[in-house]
Amino acid sequence: MAPATEASRLTFKVQGLDCAEEVAVLHRELGPLVGGADNLAFDVLNGRMTVLAEAPPVSPDEIRRAVRRTGMTATEWRADEKSAGDESDRRRRQHIWFTSLSGLFVVVGFVIHIWLAGGFIEAIRLLAGHDGKAVPLPEMVAYAFAIAFGIRFVIIKAWYAARGLRPDMNLLMTIAVAGAIVIGEWFEAATVAFLFALSLTLESWSVGRARRAIAALVDLAPPMVRLLRADGSEADVPVAEIKPGDRFIVPAGERIGLDGRVVAGTSAINQAPITGESVPVEKAEGADVYAGTINGDGTLTVEATKAAEDTTLARIIRMVEETHARRAPSEQWVERFARVYTPAVMALALLVLLVPPLAFGGAWDDWFYRALVLLVIACPCALVISTPVSIVSALASAARAGVLVKGGAYIELPARLKAIAMDKTGTITRGEPVVAEVVPLGSHTEAELIARAAALEARSTHPLARAILQYAVQREIARVPATDLQVLKGKGLTGIFDGESFWLGSHRYVVERGQDTPEIAKRAEALEADGKTVIALGNARHVFGLIAVADTVRPEAREIIQQLHAAGIEHVVMLTGDNRVTANAIARDLGIDEVHAELLPENKVKKIEELIARYGTVAMVGDGVNDAPALARANLGIAMGAIGSDAAIETADIALMTDDISKLPWLVHHAKQTLAIIRQNIIFSLGVKVVFVVLTFAGFATLWGAIAADIGASLLVVANALRLLRPRKSPENS
Repeated sequence: MAPATEASRLTFKVQGLDCAEEVAVLHRELGPLVGGADNLAFDVLNGRMTVLAEAPPVSPDEIRRAVRRTGMTATEWRADEKSAGDESDRRRRQHIWFTSLSGLFVVVGFVIHIWLAGGFIEAIRLLAGHDGKAVPLPEMVAYAFAIAFGIRFVIIKAWYAARGLRPDMNLLMTIAVAGAIVIGEWFEAATVAFLFALSLTLESWSVGRARRAIAALVDLAPPMVRLLRADGSEADVPVAEIKPGDRFIVPAGERIGLDGRVVAGTSAINQAPITGESVPVEKAEGADVYAGTINGDGTLTVEATKAAEDTTLARIIRMVEETHARRAPSEQWVERFARVYTPAVMALALLVLLVPPLAFGGAWDDWFYRALVLLVIACPCALVISTPVSIVSALASAARAGVLVKGGAYIELPARLKAIAMDKTGTITRGEPVVAEVVPLGSHTEAELIARAAALEARSTHPLARAILQYAVQREIARVPATDLQVLKGKGLTGIFDGESFWLGSHRYVVERGQDTPEIAKRAEALEADGKTVIALGNARHVFGLIAVADTVRPEAREIIQQLHAAGIEHVVMLTGDNRVTANAIARDLGIDEVHAELLPENKVKKIEELIARYGTVAMVGDGVNDAPALARANLGIAMGAIGSDAAIETADIALMTDDISKLPWLVHHAKQTLAIIRQNIIFSLGVKVVFVVLTFAGFATLWGAIAADIGASLLVVANALRLLRPRKSPENS
């Protein structure tokens, strides 16, 4: 045996680790070996398992042997290990192919059944057993292929579950299929095999979507930077080779490769990918910059303060991975139910077969028949079919309404939400600055003020400049570019217009020039208190006026907040990277319960964790890359799909594709209806089984009655589930 290794160093790449089901199996098998399941951590996205430091010493060989007992294999993770994406993608493609072939042969078998029966009506009549006759060979062969393809991956897991005496849903499905075959119900066996294979394929697909989210994050940072050597020469080198203290050049318009501090140059940096700020931030010497942010129209010299693996963007990527890993161990209710249901049904059927003949002299053939009836009615067809159909119907209905829900795991969650956290920029607001107010001073007019401001900003690409230029176009105010433009570092700019010199800048610049007055200060402070950015315009003699620019709040936002409260959401929170004054002003106006501003991505994650601790089930709504870790950490991540970043959309569990936040209360009501129908179907399915168990013991149940009841129950739960396809009205219209 290999010597025991420090537990914290044991990290493995697990072949076959694709979803929460495998995590549950590994928890049960390895838990006793490592001192409890809590000492295991999983990164399902990369197929990685880690034995935590709290575990007792254990050797890699012991871990590998334990993993092999589950039907999976483990190899030690290397520092340069590539993502498990290629192998998992290959397995997903296999899942899709086998599931598709299973469904195809179900259709082929049923077509043969119709053809041999002489018509559709007769085929339906004969479906439950061919009127006592054996299933025709061509039909049986088609269904056999459907079953073989459908349980290709299930039967392996079922074998290991049976051998390890730990019954699960895979074993239950395999027994159900085998039992249906034994009594000649080939169509039922094939249908169950196909539907269960389809559910596993959808779950595997969702993992692939999450993995691609991390790839989108990685693409934000450029692979190369322009290194500035000590002798003044420059060279393009990989970011991985840059060490803290090295200096690199960031040309205008390019992304910044590493976190660092500006040592030369001035520029406006678009920090939205990291901080979510709605407008670019002026950066001068001594200011901090982040990897993945976008340089404006100035060239910067930056001194790296962190290595590539320690940047803010790198931390975002790790947080997304870790938060998905924390989600993976969660088990579905059906899995927990199956652990009790499967052995209970098998034991009960065995007792029905053995006890009456042995203890009371009952007829073996009579009680064998009753045990067979019990196994047939115990086949969870209605239970298995009802939930997937309900989920698919709910997903289809949501898609019609412009809401993309990434699988059944997330369609129910909105019904359980107690709190919703929202990003500000692009979610509560539109994410595009506009001129909100123009305040001419003295004898000057609005047209005069806008004309001069547009002249100074005519050739600028800054978002605030675009807002002024757009306002000038809307008011049909001519804009003639000013001449002799000069940029004032971090302050504003000056230029010549109609032969006269003008300046444009912030209120702080007005104070610096000594041209501030009580009236100007009062007006500027009032505008800033309302969440607006103030731009002043003047010349050497006096200030002409103020222009207030703001990221406009969505007009429906206030009503949406009210509808969320009415739908049962106890607490609505704003999380934003914008300044506190702006955030507080918007929150007050909209009736938001709580606001946290000036947050970096890791701060948003901490706030989400605090909300989860307080309220239990929490959703996060956002649109930017900076929101991705919080979206992943929340119980439910909701992305603004129309304008949201690829990383936010891929990381989130739900995307609002129409970019309409009125879908949030709609989603809560839709989830509640979905959950109600699923519960109805589960209760009905199990209720039918309970009734037939009683009838079986009483001697009144027949094999054909059990089959008819099972098929009838399946049809009824499907019909009930299809009610979810009916269009739902918005909450205010319902």
